Order: sequence, then C-alpha cells, then structure tokens
Amino acid sequence: MSPLILHLDLDAFYAAVEQRDHPEWRGRPVVVGAAPGGRGVVATCSYEARRYGVRSAMPIAQAARRLPPETVYVRPDMARYAAVSGEVMAVLATLSPRVEPVSIDEAYLDVSGLERLIGPPELIGRRAKDAIQAAVGLTASVGIGPNRLIAKLASEARKPDGLTVVSPEQVSAFLDPMPLTVLRGLGVKTAPRLQRLGLKTVGALRALPLEALRRHLGAQAGTAIYQQARGIADDEVYPERARQSISKESTFGEDVTDPTVLRETLRWAAQEVGFLARHGGYQGRVVRLKIRLHPFETHTRSRTLPVPTASDTELFGAAWALYQAEPWAGRPVRLIGLGLSGWAEGTPEQPDLFAAEPLAPQPRAERLDETLDAIRERFGAGSVRRGTGPGR
Repeated sequence: MSPLILHLDLDAFYAAVEQRDHPEWRGRPVVVGAAPGGRGVVATCSYEARRYGVRSAMPIAQAARRLPPETVYVRPDMARYAAVSGEVMAVLATLSPRVEPVSIDEAYLDVSGLERLIGPPELIGRRAKDAIQAAVGLTASVGIGPNRLIAKLASEARKPDGLTVVSPEQVSAFLDPMPLTVLRGLGVKTAPRLQRLGLKTVGALRALPLEALRRHLGAQAGTAIYQQARGIADDEVYPERARQSISKESTFGEDVTDPTVLRETLRWAAQEVGFLARHGGYQGRVVRLKIRLHPFETHTRSRTLPVPTASDTELFGAAWALYQAEPWAGRPVRLIGLGLSGWAEGTPEQPDLFAAEPLAPQPRAERLDETLDAIRERFGAGSVRRGTGPGR
C-alpha cells in the first residue's frame, strides 16, 4: 500500500476566527495585530486585506495607509485561537488515528488505507474540509500526496479553501514549474548559487547530476535537494513526536530600521510563544533571537537561563537584550523572531530557539501570566493588555 499523506492548513486562521465570531466583519478587511497609530505589526490578516498588499509582519502604520476606512483592527486572542485549534485537531482525529499537529493552524495526517473506507483521495480531502466547516465554521486548504513535501506544497497551491491531490505519477509535472525555493533547505543563501547556473525551476534543477549538486551545495545538502527535486521526501506522520521548540518570527514586507517596531514585534512574538508554552505545559531554559538583516544576512543568538520559564516578560527581555548587545542598530531588518526550548524536566524535551541574558525567577510575574491567561480565555485578548514601561 502506497503512503498517502494529507496536509491541512486553516485559511488566514486568526482573522477567520474573528470573522466567524463577528458576522458583521465578513467581507471586510480584518487585521489581527497592533492598532493603527501604534508601533506594532500585523500578526495576520483576512484575504480581503491581502488584496491591498497587506501581509503578516508588515508595520501597522504601513498597513493602515493601504487599507480602506472600513477595515477592522483587532488584538490577537491566543486563548480563543488555541481552543478552536483543539477542536480542529479533535475532528481530524476522527478521520485518522495518525494526526501530527505542526502548528496552531496546520497538521499532517496519514490517510493511507482510507481509500477503501471513504473513497479516492479527493473524497478524503473533501471529507476533512467538510468536517472542519461543520465543527468550527472555518475553511481549510488541503493537499494530498505521497509524502510530506508534496502534501504541503499541494495545500499551498490553491489557497484559500483549496483541495489539491498529487498522485505519485503526477509528482514531476507538479514540481517542474515551481521556483527552486519551494525545496526545503534551498533558501536565500543557497538558491542564488544554482540560479547563477541558469537554474530557476525545480524542473531545470532535476537535470543537474547529483555530483554537481553535491559540489555546489555540499554533500549533505546536495543529496537532500537532489531527492526533493524528484519528489522523494519523508512519508511518515509522527503523532507522538515531542515538540522540539516553540517559536514565532515575522518577515517584514519592507525592511525595518525603527527600533520601536522591532521591539514591539519581539514583544508580540514573546506573548505568543509564552502563551503556547504555558498552554502546553512547557517551560524552557534556552531563548533564542533570530534576525535577518538586509539583504539576506541571518544571525541567531541564544542564551541559557538559570531557571526554566514560560513568562512573556522574561522571554521578551532576554530576546531584546540579545538584540541590544549586537551592533545591529540602524541596519535594515527583514525578519525578527524568538523561540524557546531546552525544556525543564517533566516536560517533553526540546531543542533551542531564542534566548537572552540570565534572569532570576519571578514568581510574581508567573502569577500575573496565569491571571492574564485566565482573563483572556474567558473574555478574549482585547479585555486586558500587559502594560509596558520605558525601554521595555
């Protein structure tokens, strides 16, 4: 029996939940993130807003200039989004016993063998989409293929509300016209090496011999890219795989030099990482800052904390201290983010993702986080916000 992997991605998830819960906002641009007039960024936005060129991680001031007066701006409500995500994952578990959530709004399913119970892959994908629509009132884009790579790319092919099935016989034709950067591990540094050879698509790359790829990219990366260009990738779904890390990063549509925007973006990332860590019962010691400077100069800095934490304040303070410790001030930033890993005993062991200066334990801050989480879960994120002090 050939593997059959399904990848499901909820469409514009945060904004879609807001439009579902506020019918009067349907059909209007909805921005989830900072409010106009502030220094924050767009966390995500509805497809109506995307038509104006607005995208995630865009400074809110820039987004507001593009959007019409009827745009709705709302603060993220992570507790509500996490609850909806839990409902979605429960629905998917009724379809297949092998479900691997990979983020709050996407998951892989092993649907091998369901053809005998449900029907062809198209019908399986439709069953998943219809079940989610019935349970939570949201649309999802679904891709089905012989492995994780093809399923993921298929789910991205017809967003929003798409359904794309790629059979093993169709893999080459499906990949051929795609740009090189869809392949995992072939990013902004390695892709130009191949583009200088005149290679722009996966189809063109496939014509390059393995030894040539290994020579240009190194033995390990060259072999991996050679296999992916032929549609060879992991076909396993790992339902019980421990979470390695929790992270959040934002890529700006235009380079940012304003330190206030960078600080507020890190603060937002820390709040999301902190909430997800507490929601999952994680506390980590390693905080990592990730930053990409113009044009594609990427750096990571990390620090191990003396005491495990899931505190928004400690995560932000650590990441911002890492930024300030480097000579990056004034340089254009394309991407910034933070992550948490190095789990304490008693939580699933995880690797790294973003750290700052060692901080002493703050029981009072932890109690405040718990109180704020409880308020958010009951009344929504807009009901309470953490105050900020100078430089914080």
